[in-house]
Formats: sequence, structure tokens, C-alpha cells
Amino acid sequence: MEYLVSMTTHVPDGTPPEAVDDVRAREAAHTRELAAEGHILRLWRPPLRPGEWRTLGLFAAADADDLGKVLASMPLHVWRADVVTPLRRHPNDPDGEPTTTGTEYFTVFTRTVPEGTPTDAVVAAEGREAVRAKELGAQGHLLRLWMLPGEGRALGLWCAKDPAELQTWLDSLPLSPYQKADVTPLTEHPSDPAMARR
Repeated sequence: MEYLVSMTTHVPDGTPPEAVDDVRAREAAHTRELAAEGHILRLWRPPLRPGEWRTLGLFAAADADDLGKVLASMPLHVWRADVVTPLRRHPNDPDGEPTTTGTEYFTVFTRTVPEGTPTDAVVAAEGREAVRAKELGAQGHLLRLWMLPGEGRALGLWCAKDPAELQTWLDSLPLSPYQKADVTPLTEHPSDPAMARR
């Protein structure tokens, strides 16, 4: 099973810089080990406020207990607060790799069908959505798609040259009239396993 983990680190006041450097070095080494074992699939940096230390990670584990052991094994865990979101594979997930260069983005889709909308119209849009998601996946724009906890919520991972291009892809989705998309731009994390593969 896959999990999205938001990891926020708070180094205690008065911690010597050499202690921070030591933990960071051990964290990077252990991250490579966890990636080799298939537990850490991706790492990103979300937009950060000054002084904030936060990472988003895509993890794989047998279950929540297994994930807990993986997270507890990471050296930075002593200073970190983790928020775990379980992910379920979306039926339209292209499970792809970027074939274009650009910035990666997360989109959280929340279904908001206006009252009185005919069910047939939504069902027809869902069918067209599956076709469009496959097209965008084949083009390297839509990389992954997961179901989030809660009714009508999904998480997408995209690659686009800029926010305007991403919006073009989002507007092209047949379900766009029935869902709101919250966008988070992502930047590279130095320990992202995808960087090592590239």
C-alpha cells in the first residue's frame, strides 16, 4: 500500500550545528537504504515559509504498522512530526514517469457536483475522464492518480512546464466542471529516489 507522508522537522533550540549535520547525514544514508528496499518511492519539497523544514514523501508499506516502523527508523524522526495519508490506487492511475521536463505538482481534486445535475451527465463525464487521463498519462503530463480518504477526493501528480500549462491540462478534464482542484507546486528533494534513477 502507498502512503503520502508530510514530514515537518523542528530542531530543538540550542542543538549544536554539528549534531544537526550528523543527523542529516545519517538520514540521507538511511533514506537511500529505504529506497533500495522499496519503502521510499519519492520525496519532494513543498512551498516553505522562512525557517520551515518540511518534506513530502511517497512511501510503500504492507500496512500502517509497517509504515510506522519505517518512519521510526529514520534518524530525523526524533525531531519530526509526521502526518500520514493512506492512498488507494485510482482506476485512472497511469502509473507513469515524466517524459517531458518541467515542474511536478500535486493536485487534490474534490468532487462538487451541483445539485440537480443529471446522474447520466456525471457518468458520461467519468467515462470521458478515464480516456483523457490515459491520454495525459501517455503524454507524460499526468504521472500518478490516487484515491484519498473521504468521498469524491483524489490526488494527482503532474508534470508541466509552468502553472499555466498545468491549468490547461486540468481544464481539459471532462470532470473539471464537477470538481475543484487545489494545486501544490513541488521542488526537488536531494534524497529523492527518482533523482538517483535519472
